[in-house]
Amino acid sequence: MPMTQVVESPAVTPPAEPPLDRPRFQIGDLCVYLESYLSADQIREVYRAYQFGAEAHAGQTRKSGEPYIQHPIAVARILAEMRMDHKCLMAAILHDVIEDTGHSKETVAALFDEEIAELVDGVSKLTRLDFRSKAEAQAANLQKMLLAMTKDIRVILIKLADRLHNMRTLGIMAPEKRRRISRETLEIYAPIANRLGIRKIFLELEDLGFAHCWPWRRLLLQRAVVRARGARKELVADVERALREGLEQEGIQGEVVGRQKHLYGIYGKMRDKQRPFDEVVDVFGFRVVVDRIDTCYRVLGVVHNLYKPMPGRFKDYIAIPKNNGYQSLHTQLFGPQGIPIEIQIRTLDMQRHAESGIAAHWMYKTGAKRPSPQNLAADWLGNLLEMQRGSGDSMEFLEHVKVDLFPDEVYVFTPRGDIQVLPAGATVVDFAYAIHSGLGNRCVAARIDRRMAPLRTALRSGQTVEIITAPRAMPNAGWLNFVVTGKARANIRGYLKNLQRQEAEALGRRLLNAELAGQGLDLDRLPEGHRAAYLARAKLPDLATLLVEVGLGNRLPILVARRLMGEEVAEAPLDAEPRQARRLAIKGTEGMVVTYGRCCRPIPGDPISGLFSPGKGIVVHRQGCRNLGDFQQHKDQWLDLEWSSQPAGDFYTEIRVDVGNQRGVLASLAAAIAELGSNIENVQSREKDGHNIRLDFLLSVRDRQHLARIMRRLRQIPKVMRIQRVSR
Repeated sequence: MPMTQVVESPAVTPPAEPPLDRPRFQIGDLCVYLESYLSADQIREVYRAYQFGAEAHAGQTRKSGEPYIQHPIAVARILAEMRMDHKCLMAAILHDVIEDTGHSKETVAALFDEEIAELVDGVSKLTRLDFRSKAEAQAANLQKMLLAMTKDIRVILIKLADRLHNMRTLGIMAPEKRRRISRETLEIYAPIANRLGIRKIFLELEDLGFAHCWPWRRLLLQRAVVRARGARKELVADVERALREGLEQEGIQGEVVGRQKHLYGIYGKMRDKQRPFDEVVDVFGFRVVVDRIDTCYRVLGVVHNLYKPMPGRFKDYIAIPKNNGYQSLHTQLFGPQGIPIEIQIRTLDMQRHAESGIAAHWMYKTGAKRPSPQNLAADWLGNLLEMQRGSGDSMEFLEHVKVDLFPDEVYVFTPRGDIQVLPAGATVVDFAYAIHSGLGNRCVAARIDRRMAPLRTALRSGQTVEIITAPRAMPNAGWLNFVVTGKARANIRGYLKNLQRQEAEALGRRLLNAELAGQGLDLDRLPEGHRAAYLARAKLPDLATLLVEVGLGNRLPILVARRLMGEEVAEAPLDAEPRQARRLAIKGTEGMVVTYGRCCRPIPGDPISGLFSPGKGIVVHRQGCRNLGDFQQHKDQWLDLEWSSQPAGDFYTEIRVDVGNQRGVLASLAAAIAELGSNIENVQSREKDGHNIRLDFLLSVRDRQHLARIMRRLRQIPKVMRIQRVSR
């Protein structure tokens, strides 16, 4: 059954809506359940929270018509099944009080305590009304919740339980709203549950999201799975029996169960790997649960004696846990009749953590050190804080988080033997930032298994990576094209934004001082009252922000300078001031706030003018560039420029060479260009006729004199017929 056959089909009866008349779980049922692990005083506190919540939500109903308080009770029940502490359960019962009733965070803190109030506030949505779109509002709410989670992990556990109950009762909603909520669940909440190792909630969120988002596909896939399993019942029974007998012969006590494949997991493999149904569903899964870690490896020997293992299909997640703390041995074998089977071998404690993840910290406290999911979750939360600091807004932060909720990992080693878990496709730069943001900012290359490697090299499991740094190195915007982790992306963007701000502030100061020089002033000699008055009118917090705005081209320096000098001057005609007073020297080291037009490729020695481009700063053009003509009516956006006496760095320009088509001519041209200290950044060729070709070179040069020497040298090469500088 190929992937393309799993489609919506009107010939199939649509799946039934989830039943809405299921028995209600009342507060009395919850209190009885809590007697299994909470004290009487703690249960009384939970009941007190219920009384307050019931009163606060009095008169409110859900779409189904049932009293609203049933939803918080159901959320608390999900958390009680995870054996969460009583304060978490109280916050779950009160989680909609701040958002949906007239009570404030301060009221909750006064009636209960500050800890519970913080938990409730962390789950509550923002109430701002000035979001530009629904997507921005959702991103801002998720950012608020995730940052609250970094202070207390129980915030996300309450939200996951809240989302799970909403998904269980989603059938009452309109189809479009069901699909929207389901997509958000599949893209964000289910991956977060997986990232925290809470497999039980993760699987149910995916199943419910699949059912509501693509009901027809799920129905067809479910029927196909039932048919496939029905034909192989005997095979499953034979493998289970063989495994139990093998364990008994070795004197090993363990539980053997057939593992049902996850419907959305099957669908994801068919979609992502473009595989037919038979290839995906034909791997039968079994789980063996034993008492100790050393027994796991003994069981591995038993199953490999029973069935032949597939080469390269063994994974030891006990020695190297997954990034969410998951531990197990995975092996794929050729089962009866050559049918592939997969066996997972783990201890009872690993099984508990596989189901509950971070929640196991509350479920199974033993007095020992925290379980690995707790430690790994703490590392991820630290990364979230770094991502938030490097993000410009909530939408960018959400993008980084989505990138970081990855399904596959690679395991690489530091030179000291420490393991770093990274997403599949991670590069050297991702590895450097995973260790420390400072290391990522200064990296220039790496040694992978003692061999030099460039920064964009994708890593593979088992490699040892050593980062090479330089004191003056800094992140490159080009790194954003190949990094895959949210932490690396956020750090690079944050560094570049900060660098751009510094460069914009310096340029803005130069631009304003150039304008003020015509009046014999500069920023330092301006009357303080004029400066403060302008900042107040422009609603800017300080002078530095104003300078950044000018440097980025968001405010024209000639207008800002006139208004800084007083309203009387600001009303003067724009052309009253001599243009020479506005001339600015370009050094070539201004960074991201000065760019060079690709249309004319100006280099030192060319007469130049500048245009203000909002958000980018100054774009430098050669005088006479035809693109400047588009701004003839906007002279106030022009800026007279000149090159400084000693411009720094390399500049790029294009030349066109018409040459006879013969073997070795391109090599001769390239050798001559390199001989004169230039580098070819790009070359394009096209045939003019059967005998001649046209070559366009993009070269790095220092100035016009350097370019002239290159062009004179190229003219000396035989077969070169014409050479000229190109403007687009």
